Amino acid sequence: MKRVVSAAALLAVVALSVAAVAGGARQASSTKLTVWVGWSAGKELVTFKKVAAEYDKAHPDVTLDVVGGIDDQKITSAIRAGNAPDVVSSFNSYDVGIYCGTGAWLDLKPYMSSSHISPSLFPKATQYYTQYNGKRCALPLLADTYGLYYNKALFAKAHITHPPRTISELTADAKKLTQRNKDGSLKVVGLDPLIGFYENVPERWAQAYGAKYIDANGHAILGKQAAWPKMMKWQKSLVDWYGYKNLVKFQAGLGDEFSSSNGFEAGKLAMNMDGEWRVAFIANEVPKLQYGTAPLPVDDAHPELYGSGYINGTIIGLPKGGHNVDKAWQLVNWLTTNTHALAELANGLKNVPSTAASTKSKELIPDAHFATFLKIFNNKHSGTSPIMASGQSYTNLVQSFWQKFQAKGSSKLGADLTKLDGQLDAQAKQAGGGNGGGGVP
Repeated sequence: MKRVVSAAALLAVVALSVAAVAGGARQASSTKLTVWVGWSAGKELVTFKKVAAEYDKAHPDVTLDVVGGIDDQKITSAIRAGNAPDVVSSFNSYDVGIYCGTGAWLDLKPYMSSSHISPSLFPKATQYYTQYNGKRCALPLLADTYGLYYNKALFAKAHITHPPRTISELTADAKKLTQRNKDGSLKVVGLDPLIGFYENVPERWAQAYGAKYIDANGHAILGKQAAWPKMMKWQKSLVDWYGYKNLVKFQAGLGDEFSSSNGFEAGKLAMNMDGEWRVAFIANEVPKLQYGTAPLPVDDAHPELYGSGYINGTIIGLPKGGHNVDKAWQLVNWLTTNTHALAELANGLKNVPSTAASTKSKELIPDAHFATFLKIFNNKHSGTSPIMASGQSYTNLVQSFWQKFQAKGSSKLGADLTKLDGQLDAQAKQAGGGNGGGGVP
């Protein structure tokens, strides 16, 4: 029996065929965007790729190729060789001065203007560390915020009822919480003050004292403030109370910072300065640990600073020599300003979402420990490192100076800090500039 095909059915088949051809043509003409990120393996890279896939699905005109495990050296080498990807992301906001100052990352101002994106979407500290000398070549993609972690069980044993809010309280609690072995060696340390240990670096303690690195003209002013010697002498006195060699020996017996034998997670540190990501580490590695989080204690003379903290974080931008700049910008715009995308990234990576609106998103998974860092991030007094032409080398020079001081001390700290100012200015001048403007950190 001959099958008769109706006109309507035939038209339907033709329509489907045309749609298939059109769809195939659209797919074939989609633009490939190569995106480089620092996350290298496991849940972190999976989380970013999952969020990127949402953008990919909603934008059939592009196809994203996410490459993980990228560091600043790879980014710089690719730009110099003319093989830059479309979008680059770095964990190191310290080096924005280098990226913006040399033109290695494109100025985003015209793209932000055309998309009606205002820097005011982001808190003040992140506005500062994504620009240099008024040139904004990066946007924040999540942030790291630092505070105090404390062991509630050890606090209860020492009859301490709340986390310290001032440096004097911190000092008293640290001593009260410390346990020594019969030979005098350290068994449990209330707070390890050594600069260079885990996340202990000068810029994070400087925030607690309101200490500044530079003036409005970008010149170093450590030797011109009372805050720097006051802070360093406090730290040195606590180091001496423990014994410098005792602390060095104690640290040698601790696990790596990013391992399950981390000193705080192992109960060897009663208090510790750390970033918001430690919340996720504890949940995965020692979920039964009784602990709390709080802002870092501040100088007794500056109680108004309590609740603030140090901020830095991941940055993202468009490299010089990259292709498909307009479509690459659209992706950067979405990743850095879309509240849903930022909440999803924050939930998976346990980093602070980097717009004021996203910190209040209902999509964020509630967590009392993590909430502390959201508050610190939004505090008007929170700050960051100076953005300099010499990048991270600037703060590294200060750290090296302090490490020598904590080991040997100095009878002329003020004069030594003034000399350090000269060295910092010389370094910045040699690198080709001073501070990044946009407010002094």
